[in-house]
Amino acid sequence: LACATFPRHATPMAEEEAASTSPGKDELRRLIVAAGEELRAARAGGDSGAGADVLARLLDLKQRYEALTGEEFRTKSVKRSRKEAAASGAAPSAAQPNPNPPKRAKQAKVDLGRFTPAADPMQLPPPASSFPPWAPRDFFRFEVLHTSRKPGSRARVGRIHTPHGVIETPCFVPVGTNGALKAVDERQGREAGTQLMFCNTYHLLVHPGPRVVAGAGGLHRFMNHEGPIITDSGGFQVFSLGETTEDDVAEMKRRKVREGNSASLLATGERGAVFRSYHDGTTIELTPESSVATQKQLASDIIIPLDELPPHGMSRERLHASVRLSHRWMARSLRAHLAEPRQQAMYGVVHGGTDEELRRESAEYLATLPFDGFAIGGSLGADRAEMLQLLRFLVPLLPADKPNHLLGIADPESSAAVVPLGIDTMDSCNPTRIARHGTLLCTGGELKIKQSRYLDDHGPIDPAVETISHSRAYLHHLFKQHEPLYMTLASQHNLIFMHKLLADMRQKILNDEL
Repeated sequence: LACATFPRHATPMAEEEAASTSPGKDELRRLIVAAGEELRAARAGGDSGAGADVLARLLDLKQRYEALTGEEFRTKSVKRSRKEAAASGAAPSAAQPNPNPPKRAKQAKVDLGRFTPAADPMQLPPPASSFPPWAPRDFFRFEVLHTSRKPGSRARVGRIHTPHGVIETPCFVPVGTNGALKAVDERQGREAGTQLMFCNTYHLLVHPGPRVVAGAGGLHRFMNHEGPIITDSGGFQVFSLGETTEDDVAEMKRRKVREGNSASLLATGERGAVFRSYHDGTTIELTPESSVATQKQLASDIIIPLDELPPHGMSRERLHASVRLSHRWMARSLRAHLAEPRQQAMYGVVHGGTDEELRRESAEYLATLPFDGFAIGGSLGADRAEMLQLLRFLVPLLPADKPNHLLGIADPESSAAVVPLGIDTMDSCNPTRIARHGTLLCTGGELKIKQSRYLDDHGPIDPAVETISHSRAYLHHLFKQHEPLYMTLASQHNLIFMHKLLADMRQKILNDEL
């Protein structure tokens, strides 16, 4: 699953900094490329002192480029660079990658002809009568401890019991994309208050591969992680690689493919999807059955069935067909899961975009199947207001005796807004990502630590939250000097802030204040 947030507007101070007397975009690109070549030369010559200085300058240039353009600096692909060098008659430098790298072993071709659309895209999924009825699990259980009595509130405090521990809900779920919270280790994440962690099947499928993880004894042992883990199906990332059609518009959750990246969606159909790995270019099939098999090898506590990611704004006809396809895929995923549960719970994913009729169809069908919980996926609208309107309609349709999870939305403002609507758990990589880029979450609002006002500010990061002991001045210094320790401390703080925010909400629900 991807980490979607709503657009954030730059502060006047940030805009002023970006518009200072800095070189233009093209000049910054030239300086970055030159610094990169200088760094490679220094490393090749064994001059570690000069290399450190050049690295600091390179990171500063990249930061200025991002402030100016609003996007990270991306180098050209090696293949494209070689073509341009050949066209100009320039010989590749010693610092450039080997122009003739060893070829990979040939891979058996995937028959893309098997991935064709259903003859009837509106084909109904299997009926509930073809599945065994849901029965309580001895390894997974959800209990509601208290439902708020505050008028108009659906907020509730609960507990999800899993083989690797109990999750107190409502709960923020940080995302460890590649099996790791970026810049934060297991102990630091646990001390920050992490209960449930989200890992992405797509990235772990690409590397190191489910065989390696299974060889370690599953994700928990591979990561040395003690608490519960939830994994997605891989569908979100795969379908984010696809091209939009004339019926599609800009989508809130869509990720751009990096320049020079070979990742791409090759085919999709009733069978599943085929994509090219961004790691080594190999072709990988992702079907409902293979997604479940991968998650069995990962051995997470909660798994997600394969579903399609429909863009926001697509035609209703295509959206309806996508919902039906997701239902058929999820039914196949559920069958594969029930054949070998392995002490894992499976959540169905409710789709339908912002169309209330389609959301109702999805919720009502999935509620008849023996899922252990329900996730809310797909496009949730163009902004927070549209999302909240949708959730007010949708959450009451979900079975109250099973946990629900909001996929990909968990910034502080959204978390505070969705908990009163009855959301139990929510994931996002936003808090740790913005921490690495200089934004600290605080009770009074976001703190942009790179701003010069914090140079001599020796006060705590957030006086209202018991967090890391370091001062604002120290984190400002670390950020400006590109010290790796900054990313760890900032990420720790934002995790602490989010977990404290949700803990406060749980108490307010128990007090009938939320």
